[in-house]
Amino acid sequence: MDIIWKVVVALLYAVIVCVPAGKVLKRTGHSGWWALLLLVPVANLVAYWVFAFKKWPAEP
Repeated sequence: MDIIWKVVVALLYAVIVCVPAGKVLKRTGHSGWWALLLLVPVANLVAYWVFAFKKWPAEP
């Protein structure tokens, strides 16, 4: 029973984090699938830096 709660909490966390991030990424012109990088410990920091300093497709 304990493992079920851990899976439920992990899925809930993934939805709470990835859904809003995916919507923000879509508004900036990127694919929403990039939000999955937020679930990978070191990749999420690298992704923040990459998206912060690259040219966004939605900008003129």
